Amino acid sequence: MPLAAPIRRSLLSLIGAAMLVSGAIPFPVARAVETGPVSQLPLPRYVSLKASRVNLRIGPGRDYPVSWLYLKVGLPVEVIQEYDLWRRIRDSEGTEGWVYYSLLSGHRTSIAAPWLKGKATLIDIHMSPATDAPLVARIEPGVVSSVSECTAGWCSVEVAERSGYVRQQEIWGVYPDETFE
Repeated sequence: MPLAAPIRRSLLSLIGAAMLVSGAIPFPVARAVETGPVSQLPLPRYVSLKASRVNLRIGPGRDYPVSWLYLKVGLPVEVIQEYDLWRRIRDSEGTEGWVYYSLLSGHRTSIAAPWLKGKATLIDIHMSPATDAPLVARIEPGVVSSVSECTAGWCSVEVAERSGYVRQQEIWGVYPDETFE
């Protein structure tokens, strides 16, 4: 019986190691960013629609039926998958489908608080990245703007020839805490 304790400890160590490897026990590990197999760009990522008419298809090819037609240049969408020259996208309302890659642009845009669309509220655009900074404009939820950079929870946006800063949490088209210039 004296071997039972060492065997039990070895068995528990083996089970613990297996749980760590399988992910059953979380441990801090830097995750590699997933990249698209075709573009080698990060997945998911935000892009915008390049054309004024973009067919959203149910599959990656021209033989698949069109499920939706976008008519807004610059509308932000999220690329979530790639297959050959097709990109699976998701819009701000959660609609998903496939779009031909050349209809997408790397130009970053955003939609002001689409989750508040139809409510009597406005999104403030400030002269500088601070809530007490003077207002440049106020926009309704659903308004599309260009985004040039995001840092420290604020994004620099331009809409209707006015530019300023909006709180990052009030727009869709950038990830929480995402920074870029």
